[in-house]
Amino acid sequence: MTPAAAGEGLVRLSKRMSELGLASRREADEWIARGWVRVNGELAQTGQKVGPEARIEVLDQARCEQSQRVTILINKPVGYVSGQAEDGYEPARVLVRPENHWEGDRSERRFSYAQLKSLVPAGRLDIDSVGLLVLTQDGRVARAIIGEDSTVDKEYIVRVVNADGSMPPRMDAQRLGLLRHGLVLDGKPLLPAGIEQINESELRFTLREGKKRQIRRMCEAVGLKVVRLKRVRIGGVRLGALPLGKWRYLADDENF
Repeated sequence: MTPAAAGEGLVRLSKRMSELGLASRREADEWIARGWVRVNGELAQTGQKVGPEARIEVLDQARCEQSQRVTILINKPVGYVSGQAEDGYEPARVLVRPENHWEGDRSERRFSYAQLKSLVPAGRLDIDSVGLLVLTQDGRVARAIIGEDSTVDKEYIVRVVNADGSMPPRMDAQRLGLLRHGLVLDGKPLLPAGIEQINESELRFTLREGKKRQIRRMCEAVGLKVVRLKRVRIGGVRLGALPLGKWRYLADDENF
């Protein structure tokens, strides 16, 4: 077998671990560096490449650390950005403090400031939008929601007016049809969307993609203007009764 043939099908160990759902690539690299991963019974090496048949073993130390990582759900108010502070606006993670912990949280976890370390948003929610925002330390959660192969959908309740601000908004069959399928943003056709008219001024959007300000731009393309946008579900996890500005832990029996 030639060297080239021998190398066919090999990928970085961290990438393979991510594909298998064992960890994010970043987590995998950390575990490998700490000596917490074995391949075919031998200690894994940083930068190592493996084939699809490789037997990958994650040691208990890594499992223990992973189990301590938290995922937090916030009902984000208007005026907070999802990620890093920008243009004088604070990130939503500043809301994660003891006094904002929802009393209805059924998780048995207890808050500690160590949980704020490496707590990052799994997806965006515009500064002028409200609703469900996920912050996580767990790379598996982030990959499930925003990974390239993610199939997790997101649900929004959207209140609209006509482009000139008048009411009632014109939501005829043609406009709704275009919103469901047929629009192009940034030069690329959008994936089919679930669009349901709830009442005279509200629509329910269900999307499997998340371009920047996508819903607002979709509405603009059909002569509508968004005046309120609320995300109420990500995959199998709902906002539910979580009050505005409060947060809770992802429950053990919840999955995206």
